[in-house]
Amino acid sequence: MRKSLLTILSILSLTVLSAYLLGACKKEQHTSGLQLLKQEIPVGFPNPAYTFQDNPLSQEGFELGRKLFYDGRLSIDNLHPCSSCHQQVGAFGTFEHDRSHGVNDSHTLRNAPVLFNLAWNTSFHWDGEFTSLKDAVAQPLNGHIEMGETYEGVINKIKDDKSYQEMFKKVFRYPFIRPEFILKALAQFTGYMVSADSKYDRYKKGTIAFTLQEENGYQLFRANCATCHPEPMFTDFSFRNIGLPVDNFLKDFGRMRITGKKEDSLKFKVPTLRNSYISSNYMHDGRFNTLQQCINHYRIGVQPGATLDPLLTNGISLTNSQATDIAIFLRTLTDSVFLKDPRFQQPQ
Repeated sequence: MRKSLLTILSILSLTVLSAYLLGACKKEQHTSGLQLLKQEIPVGFPNPAYTFQDNPLSQEGFELGRKLFYDGRLSIDNLHPCSSCHQQVGAFGTFEHDRSHGVNDSHTLRNAPVLFNLAWNTSFHWDGEFTSLKDAVAQPLNGHIEMGETYEGVINKIKDDKSYQEMFKKVFRYPFIRPEFILKALAQFTGYMVSADSKYDRYKKGTIAFTLQEENGYQLFRANCATCHPEPMFTDFSFRNIGLPVDNFLKDFGRMRITGKKEDSLKFKVPTLRNSYISSNYMHDGRFNTLQQCINHYRIGVQPGATLDPLLTNGISLTNSQATDIAIFLRTLTDSVFLKDPRFQQPQ
């Protein structure tokens, strides 16, 4: 009896060990032959929240994601790729539009957020509906207002494309295109976008100086804005009601839409201010055209309410010249290298 029990335990142990070794081999095979990329973590940045452990970052996976990002076939009308709402010239946000335009002449509920430094986020979209980058990617593709397509529809349109066949097979080691492969490739492309080479960044490294006005604006920013927009990410990733009155047409109550909690009414995710000078329009519904309008909102436009952030009870007191100096400082957060980086441009 004892001998039989020992034999059974030995078999179980070997089975578990074999499964472990096979899993290790599969993982090794999954990345063999691929040019693995090292995740970029700029000096001074905290450790990212997402490290691609479930989606090995490779040059081939990145290139596949880039091809998909610019491919109109991911939309039902073949005219609205991801890049139609996320343009490089606008730091991969919607450039100079209040809200994005989708398929069938639709107008989305909100302004498209910028796409960079996403690996440091733990939630996505203005209301934090998604907690993984892959899920955040899936929503616009399947959303009836944005791209209006299905996975089946996308796959049917690209499955006979020889370049896609080769790229998917090389990256994912599988003969057919699957929905999760599309999402993983897009997550590699968007998750690899890092913006950290602005004048501000070079100033912090000591390789360039601010003008007097930029320095004044920086100090005013630190005193009045940095609680919600702390360096170096220029967002604390929280959800706050900043006193914007509800748009009577959109009737968008922000995070409450996700949680169902009254205390989340009118709370939206604090956006990063990096590249804000060129990522107009502003706020969740794009109601402001300029940074000066945004700053003036905090000076004279904050509306009282039950969920208003306590930090804004009395608004932010600034003179006209101080408000201008802050706007001038925000221009130093523009990363011209990122905006022209050929790695992120549409493939030829």
